[in-house]
Amino acid sequence: MRAARPWIGIDVAKAWLDVAGDDEAEAVQRFANAAEGIAAVVADLVAQGPQLIVLEASGGHETAVTAALAAAGLPVAVVNPRQVRDFARASGRLAKTDALDARLLARFAARIQPPVRPLPDATAQELAALVGRRRQLVEMRTAERNRRPTLAPRLRLALDEHVLLLSQQIADLDRELEQTLRESPLWRAKEDLLRSIPGIGPVVARTLLAELPELGTLDRGQVACLAGVAPLNCDSGQRTGGRHCWGGRAPVRAALYMATVCAIRRNPVIRPFYARLRDAGKPVKVAMVACMRKLLIVANALLRDGTVWNPDLLPTP
Repeated sequence: MRAARPWIGIDVAKAWLDVAGDDEAEAVQRFANAAEGIAAVVADLVAQGPQLIVLEASGGHETAVTAALAAAGLPVAVVNPRQVRDFARASGRLAKTDALDARLLARFAARIQPPVRPLPDATAQELAALVGRRRQLVEMRTAERNRRPTLAPRLRLALDEHVLLLSQQIADLDRELEQTLRESPLWRAKEDLLRSIPGIGPVVARTLLAELPELGTLDRGQVACLAGVAPLNCDSGQRTGGRHCWGGRAPVRAALYMATVCAIRRNPVIRPFYARLRDAGKPVKVAMVACMRKLLIVANALLRDGTVWNPDLLPTP
């Protein structure tokens, strides 16, 4: 039997999985990224009992192996590829191959020890897939509509038919989303809590539930960082730099932006908050991001406490 390796890195490609420990002397194993290969990886790692297994998010190619590892009771963490590349540069390791990446992930697991988060349940995964596909269709429809003015007249009929088809598919996905949430009382209750906030409609609520499943379980600073609406310091010595927001989950920010556009018109808490920031001389973009952050913190508090929106009795964010 292979000696136990406490820290495991798995580099995920479309066709295969490279598995390595943080010991430079050990060979990197390669398995097919298919049912048989994943089963072999799980069996090998169950026998070793590692302390932590780390994978990079790879556009969905990591989903099957991550689910199999978690189902086997193994501690697995899926991390942001940017964090791993920054760690590699800081370690002076600039070369990149699949085997080196697997070894790097194992070293990242040993040094950084990212937290193990439970996998979303089946309903959450289905909701994320439906919301993601809906976003893709909306983007395609917007692109087609933007092309229409520059097309020759004889081509516009086909484009209009394509736009109509995309609109029908979006409507079908909306019905599927409604059915998915209706079949799960827990998720339906979460959506109702979010939609009780003026400015948050069904699309925004479902995007937040699908793209930010941690909502309601983190503190205000953590959830703002995950969404990319937390102002980050940039100070050095006697220099005090401006605060900037970066990183985070782009679909969540896009949904929050649209919700905030509505909220600064009809939300009795966000509207005066936005006006106060503008009266203080804050630029529109700064005021908008601040309102996005406030709206997200309120949503996080409502899910955390299981309470509906009440401007007079809001839970403490």
